[in-house]
Amino acid sequence: MDESNEIILQKSKRLTSVVWNYFERVRKADVCYAVCIQCNKKLSGSSNSGTTHLRNHLMRCLKRTNHDMSQLLTPKRRKKENPVTVATISFDEGQPKDEYLRPKFDQEQRRDEVVLSRGSGGRFSQERSQVDLARMIIMHGYPLAMVDHVGFKVFARNLQPLFEAVPNSTIEDSCMEIYMREKQRVQHTLNNLYGKINLSVEMWSSRDNANYVCLASHYIDEEWRLHRNVLNFITLDPSHTEDMLSEVIIRCLIEWRLESKLFAVTFDSFSVNEEIVLRIKDHMSQSSQILINGQLFELKSAAHLLNSLVQDCLEAMRDVIQKIRGSVRYVKSSQSAQVRFNEIAQLAGINSHKILVLDSLVNSNSTYVMLETVLEYKGAFCHLRDHDHGFDSSLTDEEWEWTRYVTGYLKLVFDIASDFSGNKCPTANVYFPEMCDIHIQLIEWCKNQDNFLSSLAASMKAKFDEYWNKCSLVLAIAAILDPRYKMKLVEYYYSKIYGSTALDRIKEVSNGVKELLDAYSMCSAIVGEDSSFSGSGLGRAMDTRDRLKGFDKFLHETSQNQNTTSDLDKYLSEPNFPRSGEFNILNYWKVHTPRYPILSMMARDILGTPISIIAPDSTFNSGTPMIADSQSSLNPDIRQALFCAHDWLSTETEEMLPLSRQYPQTL
Repeated sequence: MDESNEIILQKSKRLTSVVWNYFERVRKADVCYAVCIQCNKKLSGSSNSGTTHLRNHLMRCLKRTNHDMSQLLTPKRRKKENPVTVATISFDEGQPKDEYLRPKFDQEQRRDEVVLSRGSGGRFSQERSQVDLARMIIMHGYPLAMVDHVGFKVFARNLQPLFEAVPNSTIEDSCMEIYMREKQRVQHTLNNLYGKINLSVEMWSSRDNANYVCLASHYIDEEWRLHRNVLNFITLDPSHTEDMLSEVIIRCLIEWRLESKLFAVTFDSFSVNEEIVLRIKDHMSQSSQILINGQLFELKSAAHLLNSLVQDCLEAMRDVIQKIRGSVRYVKSSQSAQVRFNEIAQLAGINSHKILVLDSLVNSNSTYVMLETVLEYKGAFCHLRDHDHGFDSSLTDEEWEWTRYVTGYLKLVFDIASDFSGNKCPTANVYFPEMCDIHIQLIEWCKNQDNFLSSLAASMKAKFDEYWNKCSLVLAIAAILDPRYKMKLVEYYYSKIYGSTALDRIKEVSNGVKELLDAYSMCSAIVGEDSSFSGSGLGRAMDTRDRLKGFDKFLHETSQNQNTTSDLDKYLSEPNFPRSGEFNILNYWKVHTPRYPILSMMARDILGTPISIIAPDSTFNSGTPMIADSQSSLNPDIRQALFCAHDWLSTETEEMLPLSRQYPQTL
């Protein structure tokens, strides 16, 4: 074709497909051609030919040449179109966190115009796009199989013609690479941590009855910020026995090199086999010192205890609650029944505006709401029983009394759980007064003259006492380290709980906190004034093969009498902080670390202890937390990678964007 006879079409109508950024439309006589501005190849350019063949050529051409796409725009279009502001939200370590730009488009600019990536210098990268896709799947819990979905492939191709669809296995590899890279980052942080680390152990399940264990670290860093990082999400063998849990935990400690840094372990169940804890302590004693004979080492989750107490109440009231559900169903069975019930309620002088609702069988909080609402309409239900012979779900007077008392029990527990979940920084000091309130109420409930209610209260108190024996000391020490409370709060509550034996109990707490401080003082002296006090340093100092370990203790004890006032004595002698106004305990200890150098070490580890390890919005859901069906069918290694990396990337995103998050969501 003679080049001189070709003319570039002056289009009266704008070409709308993005591919025309890379082709010139020319005409010879009555035939239209599309000429690739990169390789000059001529293709059909008539309006009846469509653009699919142009798009396919473009993908091959650009892939082969890998030119900067910004240079492929025609000079004419470069002059007429305003440049596009680059916008890429990525999370590269070197990228400033607060310099994200929004894309700006001229009003005349087409909506499907290519937006070039600042992070890649305007050059499309298949590898980078693949990594971004893997990060998106991890962060938002999307199923890996989405890359095989036709809808996703069409979307990706229309968004970026150069992007090649990748199989499921390739995305798995990318997810594993992200997981390994993020794991190294978390490992580095933990290994260089100033203080000690706490571990939480929580059981998970799936709809196919598989069992998993989630292990997470909890600590306060050098800047006095509270952190939680998932470390492992392990798939348990179907034939596993309970005592194998200790092996899982020990392997985790070895893998993350935490044996010399571990302060305490918090379990989600209050009935964990003692042999499990003994095996872990045994392993720990080989590399580090277990403080004050391990009295603070084994803890139970407060949220799981509260959930267990609620389930005990609901189980004891199962038959009565079933009657109540029947009563609510009857009233809501028809419009006429609802109208008749409202009329009876007005005649009975009930002015409540609450609406009767049925509860959800998987959410205990909804059952509490149902019971509380039904109690307000007690008079109406009693009149309905007398005037409507079709109503056969009525409660006896005794059952109404049980409902009233049990709803009172539940209200206390739910109010306390609400206080826990509303705390944005759940350090250990916030739990002591709340758990003491439950303790006091259980003592009172056991005195009820009704055999059913007193028996229920006694079974709840037995379960609470098991928790209290394990956790009361760490709860009390954490309260003492709150400058608003100190020893006074322990004295106040113990006098109510223990009565005539309160002084002995208070002395036990006082001796415990002093013994713990002595251990920290001795460890600090051994490590040396010029060394930073860290878990690893402490572990080396306390090596069991050190024949002069006894001498270090002797030196500390004989020198103690010559010392001036200890950190603890100075701290307790000063007036309590006022409870009014905003107070951040971590800021307090950050500021007062120079004044109380040893006590602040102890405070860092105690306050970072996870007293509650369940997500606030699932505290009273029945059963263990469950993973999504799309995750349960995965290989155990990729499942762990997705679960852990989800937590780590979410934490990274939280630091960059104004998101509110405390716990990883169910995948």
